[in-house]
Amino acid sequence: MGTPTFSGFSSETFGFLDDLAENNQRDWFNENRDRYEAFFLAPALAFVEAIARPLDKTAPCLTAVARKSGGSLMRIYKDTRFSKDKAPYKTNIGIHFRHMAGKDVHAPGVYVHIASDECFFGAGIWRPASDALKSIRGYIDSNPKDWQKLHRSKRINDALDWHEDHLKSAPRGFAKDHPMLEELRRKSFLLHTPLTRKQVGSARLVDDVIDLVRRSRPLMIALCEALHQPY
Repeated sequence: MGTPTFSGFSSETFGFLDDLAENNQRDWFNENRDRYEAFFLAPALAFVEAIARPLDKTAPCLTAVARKSGGSLMRIYKDTRFSKDKAPYKTNIGIHFRHMAGKDVHAPGVYVHIASDECFFGAGIWRPASDALKSIRGYIDSNPKDWQKLHRSKRINDALDWHEDHLKSAPRGFAKDHPMLEELRRKSFLLHTPLTRKQVGSARLVDDVIDLVRRSRPLMIALCEALHQPY
């Protein structure tokens, strides 16, 4: 049976996530696996499949893979090995459209988060590894005017917010009075915006996310250039 047509994330999806949060145990999950498949897996995979073609036209270096595991849909199972919280399941739907080089390098991507307490879109790179972070800071240092231009972009700032995640002081190798210090202190290079229940509950979510991908393009291009990757 093929993937159903995407019509939005329904109230049943949020009902399942709410109930999972209250009953985050394997026995309950196994008893409600049919709800997981109908209201979590099915709409998430339908969304990935629906957005695959327009995403390929808009950002061909990002991948949309509609698979239960190993694709764009993130696993519901938590890694609890190093966590005090031993609840075995995530209580959100996470969909990550990775850069095609993402398995080999720390590259920027696009993320859609669906949860009862918040839904949001994100684009860019979160807490890059040291080598990637060094490359991005080097790009900002070498291309200050280009970075300032994208940071002031009306197309970006009319719809998206910058994730504020900074070091307290200048990063190693940069002067405390560097003219781009505020940008060089960033630990993440991300744009994000909330998504309403109305948006995520409609088939138009595909168009809304594609519009945000287009708006994020200047940042994504800059990050890919910094990391010597195509976009």
